[in-house]
Amino acid sequence: MRIFYGWRRFVLYFVFIFFLVHLSSVLDVNQSPTVKQLHRKQIKKFDHLVFGPAAGQGLRDRLQCKGFKALNKTQFSTSSSLFNVKESIAFVTVFTSYNSTPVDSRSSDRVTVGNASYNKGERAMAILNVFINFIQVTMPHSNIFILTDPASELSIPRNRVTVYPIQGEYSRDKLMLQRIRSYIAFLQTRLEKHSQMLGHVSHYIFTDSDVVVVDDLGHIFSNYPNFHLALTFRNNKDQPLNSGFIAVRGTFDGILRAKAFLEKVLEIYSSRYMNASRMLGDQLALAWVVKSHPSFDAKRFTRPQPFMKEICGTSVLFLPCASYNWTPPEGAGQFHGMPLDVKVVHFKGSRKRLMLESWNFYNSSASANFPDMLCLILRSGRTKYDF
Repeated sequence: MRIFYGWRRFVLYFVFIFFLVHLSSVLDVNQSPTVKQLHRKQIKKFDHLVFGPAAGQGLRDRLQCKGFKALNKTQFSTSSSLFNVKESIAFVTVFTSYNSTPVDSRSSDRVTVGNASYNKGERAMAILNVFINFIQVTMPHSNIFILTDPASELSIPRNRVTVYPIQGEYSRDKLMLQRIRSYIAFLQTRLEKHSQMLGHVSHYIFTDSDVVVVDDLGHIFSNYPNFHLALTFRNNKDQPLNSGFIAVRGTFDGILRAKAFLEKVLEIYSSRYMNASRMLGDQLALAWVVKSHPSFDAKRFTRPQPFMKEICGTSVLFLPCASYNWTPPEGAGQFHGMPLDVKVVHFKGSRKRLMLESWNFYNSSASANFPDMLCLILRSGRTKYDF
């Protein structure tokens, strides 16, 4: 009996120790997301430019830099390859400002870029102005339309810039959804005014306001004369299409079919992706509309070459993000540098400071040029910034 009871105590003791070890591991697992979240919060966002090596050095088809000097950048266009007096390009972006709180004016909430200091409410306007600056350098004859909430009382007294109020819901949670609606409403006004154009064709490029146009884009419409709407794509299984750049041919048929395509995207967005109405819903809806077409081959997205496909009665031109919507990747991982034919740079996420710094660099002296500026972007684009 003594042996039996001794053996039973041993078993109970073993079970107790096993339970404690298991409980400890469960607690560790449950606490690990919190630790990761704390780590993320501690990731520093820099308030000054931070430079690393220029990726892609030694690769023939990538920008080669020595410091901030570009060694092999191809010549940029000096004027549009397209246009005569009967054709032009207009840029369109959606922008709204949100009321700043008194906290925004505190010195601790201000950030300085170059010789200017901005509170939270002023940062978005600074980005919008740099967006306009670059277009007026690369495509000085282009008009710019700023689609906005009528309640915002936005004013931008600049040449060739038109603030265009469109009624809608511009809250932060619905802004991406409203952007599609605003694009559709704007295209409807273009259809209604088309008969007044007297043979003049105005093509439209819809972009985010945090993009920089570094080369003339007229060749899109002259080199690919048969598309109605153009999208940019990347080799990304879940989000192959980026909505930050959409081109629309300015003929009546082009506007009509582009509008119908975006209405289909809006329908899918509203029915399938409302849980992503603040971010990414438009891109998910775009991908659904395109990839659900019976004859569409998603493998085309793996090769950075332009191609065309008819989708829902609209002739869609697919342009590689590598050229028309290039983004400097943040953080670690493979990065093979900047392609030589980059036309548009997209400063997504925490890259906004770099967008302003790039303009300051370009505007700093008469000898500054776009290729050298791209070297600055290439060497600094992997850094997270505070702006």
